[in-house]
Amino acid sequence: MEISALLTSAGINIGLCLLFLSLYSVLRKQPGNVNVYFGRRLAQEHSRLQDPFTLERLVPSPTWIVKAWQFTEDEILQAAGLDAVVFLRILVFSIRIFSIAAFVCAFGVLPVNYFGQEMRHKHIPSEPLDVFTIANVKDGSRWLWVHCLALYIITCSACILLYYEYKRISRMRLAHITKSPPNPSHFSVLVRAIPKSKNEQFGDIIRNFFVNYHGSSYLSHQMIYRSGKVQLIMSNAEKVYKKFVRLKLTAFDQNGKPSIYRCGLCGGKPNNFHLYRNEFEFDSKKTDCTSSDIISEQKDCSAAFVFFKTRYAAIVASQVLQSSNPMLWVTNLAPEPNDVYWSNLWIPYRQLWIRRILTLVASVVFMFVFLIPVTFVQGLTHLDQLQQLFPFFKGIFKKPLVIKVVSGYLPSVILLLFFYTVPPMMMLFSAVEGPISHSGRKKSACCKVLYFTIWNVFFVNVLSGSVINQLNAISRPKDIPSQLAEAVPKQATFFITYVLTSGWASLCSEIMQVFSLTYNFVTKYILRCKDDPDSIPSFPYHTEVPKVLLFGLLGFTCSILAPLILPFLLIYFCLGYVVYRNQILNVYCSKYETVGRIWPIVHNTTVFSLLLTQIIAIGVFGIKHSSVALAFTILLLIFTILFSEYCRQRFYPIFRSFSAQDLIDMDREDEQSGKMEEIHQQLLTAYCQFSPMKATSNFCSDISTNGEASGEITSKD
Repeated sequence: MEISALLTSAGINIGLCLLFLSLYSVLRKQPGNVNVYFGRRLAQEHSRLQDPFTLERLVPSPTWIVKAWQFTEDEILQAAGLDAVVFLRILVFSIRIFSIAAFVCAFGVLPVNYFGQEMRHKHIPSEPLDVFTIANVKDGSRWLWVHCLALYIITCSACILLYYEYKRISRMRLAHITKSPPNPSHFSVLVRAIPKSKNEQFGDIIRNFFVNYHGSSYLSHQMIYRSGKVQLIMSNAEKVYKKFVRLKLTAFDQNGKPSIYRCGLCGGKPNNFHLYRNEFEFDSKKTDCTSSDIISEQKDCSAAFVFFKTRYAAIVASQVLQSSNPMLWVTNLAPEPNDVYWSNLWIPYRQLWIRRILTLVASVVFMFVFLIPVTFVQGLTHLDQLQQLFPFFKGIFKKPLVIKVVSGYLPSVILLLFFYTVPPMMMLFSAVEGPISHSGRKKSACCKVLYFTIWNVFFVNVLSGSVINQLNAISRPKDIPSQLAEAVPKQATFFITYVLTSGWASLCSEIMQVFSLTYNFVTKYILRCKDDPDSIPSFPYHTEVPKVLLFGLLGFTCSILAPLILPFLLIYFCLGYVVYRNQILNVYCSKYETVGRIWPIVHNTTVFSLLLTQIIAIGVFGIKHSSVALAFTILLLIFTILFSEYCRQRFYPIFRSFSAQDLIDMDREDEQSGKMEEIHQQLLTAYCQFSPMKATSNFCSDISTNGEASGEITSKD
């Protein structure tokens, strides 16, 4: 690929970015789109934006960028939680490290690559991109020490920045845990695989067991039920009723007069009729007969929430074996009440390992099925091989503009469209695994999407890109460094165009909220429905974190091999920092908090990227016959492994569990201030399996207080 083809792709993406950003600055000013672009703020303020029409609403403006910069990190922490701050710290780290890499490679590596061989250079637009890669450096060149020195600077800078980020986020996590209001999950333990008994019910079995072995710290328990048909019918009736109420308020006024709104698809005149109140309307005074039916319809499952008097007792009970048989009385620290994935709690514990194996196999099969579109995309970047397979393309590829568009822009667009199917599939696989929390499901999907994108975007493109259909490259492990060293510089042009398309354009699509905007237009202006306050989305960490980490991997691996990718990556991270700040503050709502547990995934992936970069560099220096640079790179590889192990021993336990010192101090503080009794009372109604509903109230059963079981029904609006 020539520089002109790269510039064509860059020009198309820059034009799309400017168009999307201009449209966003106009659409966000329209009152009809306020629930799309300000969903989180509306949920907090319970208000609507009703600005009069002005010409300013139709003029693009960059004021949203200024507003996104005004908030400090503490304000974002208070508004959106620690997870949002950790995600923004990923972008800050990326901006810092790739600024250093871009400076070092622009003034050191790039000139060495360009003048690596004695040749007559063309004009810059006509130059092939290979002359800017390490492939242009002749074998045995004494200038290869520049690449080794640049690799040392980038690796050491990344390790220093990673260490301080890990340390800072660890402190923020500890501060968030100790200074936040009492969390019910710190006192609660999820118990599964409860043994059955013919003589006793599950509630009695749990109470007897924990009174016998945890008598001084046991407070109460709550059984988990697998809801029956009656509860399913009532839940569906509740949803239909809410939709009917919103439709009624939209279509009719208080006097029963028809609204002037029409369907929007037809021009028929609505019939005049009065809306009479249904006598079967849900009323809290008429629900006495429903509770007993629902209670009788529930089915016990071998799982329950067990509440303890102190945080320390709960964490001890969640981490020790409760029985000599590890498959019985399995305990885990309970997730937050809003984070509980109720539909997975009834799954028998013995099935979980089978589910994990099946989802692993399904994920691997899906990864190999995805090789078909990836191989096809790589054919577009190698037009000579594509013309040999399909001779009728020769006439089409004679035009220069067609060649530039097909080789420089079309492959990354096609691959991006195929990748839209990956996150929903991984979320489905993660749900089948049986996680007990929504955050656990999203974290599992994040790891799956990350592995999938790294394999298909990087390894498959590299190993099959140099020679199409050569998928047996991994059959010889000893040759992998040399194969990567030969293939990565050749695929650097595709990675640059992928950053332009999947990076820049996806950020503009993210801030535009194309799908939400289309859905809002259909429901509001065609179906004439009111806004649903419960439809505010949460931040899609399972799609955005893998995307950012993938671009980080591309930046590290191509830094000394093809430095031209670094400016495009740096622009992506800077633009992403502004866009995601705006989205976190205005659009997305934090429904649950994992207290920064996403950072260890980020740290491990970054270290993996550094190690992969060094392995590729070892292969390059071996091919180029530079023994000195090869030896120093091996030492750098060992240093990086030791650094990773130190961080794992020093910081990772903080994200895996809680310290006894912090928990005991929090318990003593609550006891001295007299808050412990109030916390115990709140625990009894914190975990309610069925959603609040006037027809059924909240069914929180089998709460046994002070050792006495009581199947009470508590109401909570």
